[in-house]
Amino acid sequence: MSWLVTGGAGYIGAHVVRAMVADGQDVVALDDLSTGDARRVHPGARFVEGSVLDRETLREALQGVTGVVHVAAKKQVGESVAEPLWYYRENLDGLLTVLEECRTAGVGRFVFSSSAATYGMPDVELVTEDIPKAPLSPYGETKLVGEWLLADCTTAFGLQAMNLRYFNVAGAVTPELGDPGVFNLIPLVFQALAKGERPRVFGNDYPTPDGTCLRDYVHVADVADAHLAAVRALDAGQPGSTYNIGRGVGSSVLEVIDVIHEVTGLDTTYDVVDRRPGDPARVVAAVDRIREGLGFQAKHDLRQMVETAWAGWQLRH
Repeated sequence: MSWLVTGGAGYIGAHVVRAMVADGQDVVALDDLSTGDARRVHPGARFVEGSVLDRETLREALQGVTGVVHVAAKKQVGESVAEPLWYYRENLDGLLTVLEECRTAGVGRFVFSSSAATYGMPDVELVTEDIPKAPLSPYGETKLVGEWLLADCTTAFGLQAMNLRYFNVAGAVTPELGDPGVFNLIPLVFQALAKGERPRVFGNDYPTPDGTCLRDYVHVADVADAHLAAVRALDAGQPGSTYNIGRGVGSSVLEVIDVIHEVTGLDTTYDVVDRRPGDPARVVAAVDRIREGLGFQAKHDLRQMVETAWAGWQLRH
């Protein structure tokens, strides 16, 4: 079997390519390098530079391919609010173009990198895949509409599709594959420390054990392994489904900051500031379905995420 990984030179995509090559899969990586880096792509994969909006490049990349892992997307929530037209074009037109070319090429297996952003602000102990969806940003909306599009393709022409909704991704397999973005809590704390500033905690009066928000952090290596599990399942003829990727464990902002202090040895004294609008108190994945359906369970803990993220940060800075 041969698989195309779109966005294969990005943070998550490069980890997916690495896991698939290590598993013996024949992999093609496609990336426009707008945020990716060709040096991230495992040498065991064939690399094609280009956009998912470029049909000619897609046709080249899809030659001999039996399935697609679609990771390529714009993913900054705040940016999507400011630039919704760009996000809908990149994320939805990109997906639509890939699916049209897949149908033409007879590619019938598809793994879609979705997001917990499809859920919005769920007021539940554990977020199951079947709760109502209410995304709060154009980014989350593009992921949810993408899932709808895949469901319609399944009905219309028998596409076998897996939707993987991952939660808060962190860490790296090697420092070279670390996340270059500074949008999530762990790199934001690193950045503050590097500037000699105190990390900011947005609210400490939430209904949680220490008053700060709880999130489900999952190591990027585990996210990659979940994609590999989905690929294997589709290759084995298993029908498509939708799965959360998380640990099923909530870590608070203060717990993350404490672990960063332990790992770095730096002073992580923080300042509490006002809550950010729209921040739910708790977003933690229910992971029973993916454990039962794909035999997947995350292996890495929060300390491993921080340690590997810190190694990557040090390398880049």
